Amino acid sequence: MFIGKIFYSLERNVRFFSRLQDLSLVTKTDLHTENVTALLKILAKNAIKISALKLDGFYSDYEPQLFHALICIIKSQEQLRKFSIVGGKFLEDFPKEYHGVISALESQNKSLREVTIMRCTCSAEFKVLMNCKNLEILRINDCDDVDILEANINTLELTSYMIDASSIVQILKKSGTLLQRLSLFSTDEPTWEISLLLETIKSFCPNITYLNISDVEFSTQFLEIIGNLRKLQYLTLCDIFEILDDEPEILVMQFAKLLPLTLQYLDLRYTCLSSYIDRLLNNCYAPLKYLLIDRLDDKKKAKALIEFCIRKGSLKYVGVEKRLNLDDNIKKEVEGCVTLISCERIVVNC
Repeated sequence: MFIGKIFYSLERNVRFFSRLQDLSLVTKTDLHTENVTALLKILAKNAIKISALKLDGFYSDYEPQLFHALICIIKSQEQLRKFSIVGGKFLEDFPKEYHGVISALESQNKSLREVTIMRCTCSAEFKVLMNCKNLEILRINDCDDVDILEANINTLELTSYMIDASSIVQILKKSGTLLQRLSLFSTDEPTWEISLLLETIKSFCPNITYLNISDVEFSTQFLEIIGNLRKLQYLTLCDIFEILDDEPEILVMQFAKLLPLTLQYLDLRYTCLSSYIDRLLNNCYAPLKYLLIDRLDDKKKAKALIEFCIRKGSLKYVGVEKRLNLDDNIKKEVEGCVTLISCERIVVNC
C-alpha cells in the first residue's frame, strides 16, 4: 500500500521526470519485480529526454516484464547519446542473454554517440551497434567475446585482465583512419599476439592522436609504430619492464628521436623508461608540455630536465609519482624551469 502511494505520487510529478537527462538504474534482485516494473513504466512514459542511460547490475535472469520495461525506456527516448551496461561482478555472473534490451538501441541509431560495456559477454545483439551511424566512442571493460564488435569509431577504450589482440583487430581495421583515441590496458596478463596488434595499428590507424598501451614489448617493432603516428599528441606507456635490445640506452635514444613533433603529453610511469629519462630528454625534439615519471632522484636526471626546458621552452608540468631525492639547491633550480606537481593533477584519460 505504501509503495503504491509512492508510485502514484511519482507518476503525478510529470515535470520532474520530463527534465531527467542522466539516469542510472540499479536493478536489485531483492526488490519485487512488480514494483520495479511499475517504476520503469513511469519512466518510459514521462522521462523521454534522457541523454545518458546506465543499466547497472544487469543480469540475464530477470522476469520478462522487466526486460520489456527496459526496452520501452530505451525506445521512448528522443535523443539518447550515451548508453552503459554493467553486468555481474564475477565471471559466472556476466550476462549472456539480453532479451532485446541491446537490440532496442536500433531505435537510437542516429543519436547514439558513446557506448560502455562492462562485465558482459557480448552476444549477437551487440551487432546492432554496427548500425549506429554516429557512434564515436566504445568503452569495453572485462568483457567476453568482444570480437563480435566491429563498429566504426574514433575512440576505443579496452580494459581487461588479458587482451587478445585477435579479438579487436576487426574494430581497428574497420575504424581505420577514423580512429583517433586508443587505450588498451591489460590488468593481469600480457597481451596475446602483440605483434599482430602493432602491425594492425601501423597498417590501418595512422591518425591516432591519443595512445595508451600497456604490456607492450619495447622493441624495434614498437618504435616503428611510434614513428608512424605523425599526429600523436598524448602517449601513455605502462608495465614496460624490459627493453628488447642488447644496448637499451641506444633504443631509448632512438625512441626519443622518433617522438612526433605533435606530441605534448608523455606518461612513462610504471615503466623502466623512467630510469633512462636523461637519455630520453637529451634526444627528444617533441615540444612536450606535460611529462609524467616515476621519480626524479639524482643530479643527472635533474640536469637533463633543466636542459630540455631551456632548449625547448615548452614544458609546463612534470608529474612525479614518488619522492624527489634532490638537495634543496637542485630542486630550486628545477622548479625555476618547470612546475613539479603530483601526477594525479595532470593525468589525461581516454
